[in-house]
Amino acid sequence: MIIPHHMLSPAALHSVIEACVTREGTDYGEHDIPLATKVFQVRQQLDEGTAVIVYDQETESCTMHPSHRGAPHP
Repeated sequence: MIIPHHMLSPAALHSVIEACVTREGTDYGEHDIPLATKVFQVRQQLDEGTAVIVYDQETESCTMHPSHRGAPHP
C-alpha cells in the first residue's frame, strides 16, 4: 500500500526515511554520504513525486520505491 508522505507528521516522515536509508545493503558507491544528506535526497524525491513510500502489512515495514508518476515521459 502506498502511503502519501504528506499524510505523515514531519517526525514520522523523517523516521521512515532514516530507517529506509540506513538498512543493511544500502550502497552509495565509493564515497560515504552523511545520513542527513541521504535523508534530504530521499525527501526531495518524495516531494518531486519520483519516489513513494510503500507499507507492507505482512512485514509491518516501509520501503521506498521509484515512482513513474514523477518521471518525464519519452
